[in-house]
Amino acid sequence: MPSRRRVYGTLFTWTLLACAAVTSAVNADDAVPKSVISIQHSTGAIVVDGNLDDAGWTTVAPETTWYETNVTDNTTPPVKTVGYLAYDGHYLYAAFRLDDPNPSGVRGPLGDHDALPGSTDYCGLVLDSHNDGKTAQLFLANFRGVQYDAITSDATGEDSAPDFFWDAQGKLVPGGWTLEMRIPFSSLRYDQQANPTWGILMYRNYPRDRHYQMFTARQPRSSNCFVCNSSKLVGLADLPHGSHFVVAPFATASQASAPRSGPGSPMKWKDPKTAAGLDIKWSPASGLAIDATVKPDFSQVESDAAQIVANERFALFFAEKRPFFLEGVDLLSTPMNAVYTRTITSPDAGLRATGKIGSTAYTALVTQDHGGGNVILPGPQGSGFAHQDFVSDVGIFRARRDIGPSFVSMLVTGRVIQQGGDYSGALPKFNWNAAGDNRVLGPDFQWRPRGTDAITGQALWSRSHTPRRTDLADEWDGRELSDHAAQLGWSHSGEHADWYLQGQDIGDEFRADDGFIPQVGYREGYAEAGYTLRPKDKFLSRVRLFSINLYDADLQGDALSERITVGAGMDGRWNSFCRIELNRENFRVGEEWLQRFRPRIQLQASPGRVLNSVTVDAYFGDEIDFENGRKGSGATLLNSVLVRPNAHLELRGNANVRWLNVRDTTGTSGRLFIATVERLRATWSFNSRSFVRVINQYVETRREPSRYLDTAEKKSAGFAASALFAYKLNWQTVLFAGYGDSRTFDDASNRLQRSGNQTFAKISYALQQ
Repeated sequence: MPSRRRVYGTLFTWTLLACAAVTSAVNADDAVPKSVISIQHSTGAIVVDGNLDDAGWTTVAPETTWYETNVTDNTTPPVKTVGYLAYDGHYLYAAFRLDDPNPSGVRGPLGDHDALPGSTDYCGLVLDSHNDGKTAQLFLANFRGVQYDAITSDATGEDSAPDFFWDAQGKLVPGGWTLEMRIPFSSLRYDQQANPTWGILMYRNYPRDRHYQMFTARQPRSSNCFVCNSSKLVGLADLPHGSHFVVAPFATASQASAPRSGPGSPMKWKDPKTAAGLDIKWSPASGLAIDATVKPDFSQVESDAAQIVANERFALFFAEKRPFFLEGVDLLSTPMNAVYTRTITSPDAGLRATGKIGSTAYTALVTQDHGGGNVILPGPQGSGFAHQDFVSDVGIFRARRDIGPSFVSMLVTGRVIQQGGDYSGALPKFNWNAAGDNRVLGPDFQWRPRGTDAITGQALWSRSHTPRRTDLADEWDGRELSDHAAQLGWSHSGEHADWYLQGQDIGDEFRADDGFIPQVGYREGYAEAGYTLRPKDKFLSRVRLFSINLYDADLQGDALSERITVGAGMDGRWNSFCRIELNRENFRVGEEWLQRFRPRIQLQASPGRVLNSVTVDAYFGDEIDFENGRKGSGATLLNSVLVRPNAHLELRGNANVRWLNVRDTTGTSGRLFIATVERLRATWSFNSRSFVRVINQYVETRREPSRYLDTAEKKSAGFAASALFAYKLNWQTVLFAGYGDSRTFDDASNRLQRSGNQTFAKISYALQQ
């Protein structure tokens, strides 16, 4: 029988849902007229230098209609912004005059590509060049020319990993600042039409006492989408239709060292290693991109920030950052994370095509993975890992058909494990009678019956033949597995009320080896409802009250977990955000049903240019020892700070800690473990193209073995340091040189000992035609 708290929590959620439904019926705003922005062919030369006195701008009509969409609701902005648009046979140009009553307060630090957090000033374009009202490219920059580009999708959100070729430069001027941008049409994907219509938003970010955002089109608070509210861009004609070709050869050199004879012994340098490879992008038409890579190198990708893994039930998610996988990245994102390209750990070669024909977008990818990473072994109460020390061929295909504001889609993935050991080949050689395989297929959809609502669903079927490698995993004994997975969700956004309902059912034999689905063998119901208040002229500008109910059960109907949450999220002065949650949760751990009450407090603020960001995220109260199946107490603290002493220097620090106290078999209470992650990242930017970055990261877990039911080591720790010099003419023409040092804790000496050093360099140059 449900607990009384669960009944009260459920009643509270459904009360909010009822209020939401009534408010929605009264305030529904389904149709928002689309404004029109005109662009004209340039009548003269335009030089991207931040000066708006070029001949090409003299006859361009200004865009002066802007709306403040945050903090207020589509009102007159607190500062004036003027935008200009032009184009020629190769480029789309944009320029902006941005007034500021205090130009010395403009937050425009130097930094790496994509280093434009919301706590700084920037401006730019959101371009829906397919005019589908669903997906757009972001091109944003500050007055120093630091660029941010991304793909944003109304179905999957924003992803800043993709990079494009374009230029931007601005400058401080009396009364504010200016910005110019030049975007090659080869960096855009669009339909081949004589006079195309695109979607467009001009966007300005203005963080001061509050986080102001301004657009050239209204963003109704009752809208369930972002790109769908774009203005229509007209005036384009006779755009180039290809062909564009980019060849980016690269060469790397590295040398590593390791202890001669175990921890603490002198280091011995190994022979230097050199490698070369090639990235190719060919756009035979404006709506098609073909990517190929041979011997890809990902040394330009910054290492992942460590996460606390102690007392976690399921695998942790890390975002994809590698360039080959990022063309049309929104097409690889599905409701159930059925595609997770980081499962491809060491590709030897790959080929990919991404494009759109009419209302149908598609992407197809094949590659060969030499392994070396971990495979997730999912289960109903937790997930494990198995080492992937074999070669496999991977294929992924997804096609999406747009139907007005909605779409339907089909996904197919396959991974085939090769017989025998490692081998090399220029392209994958598929062998459907191999040592093992995993295949997943199924449809998904999103239906938008009106602007406030989106209903999303996905159904998948998998069939697997595990390898015969019981030395790596018990279930890898050659068995056959087949099962289904399904998810259905309904999202509603209103001016005041919102809700999200979701149900999913995943069979215990479902496997997605090319995806990220760490839990199987369960059914889940999820309900969240919120109601938003917007005080005027107060410290708080937004208060959202919310409730969450979640219930998981295994396939036999026995409860696995349940959660009841009530809380509030608030925006305030100093660019601040605060979230307070009261969480009552129950978990089945083995045969035990354990309960915890764990409040959460999250604080975030951006006070100014120097102390640019401070974040504290704290859980405290009851805790559950998932490894040993018992209840305890403890806390998790996730803290970060970003300091910018001047325009060149950025200091980013993270300090995370988790501890758990339990009672042992004698009834004595004490510390079971304490886990910490400390990371300091310092970057000195010489200009918008070059920087030096130093990262120090220390991870430690201390345990009390006597309080564990099984054997546990008393301490584990590791330290990693790296230094990198980078010069980037663009995202593919780069020079890197760096050094790395790693150390691990040695029980015998009770100290950190060197486990490896590495020096490395890379040069890459993008040849374009």
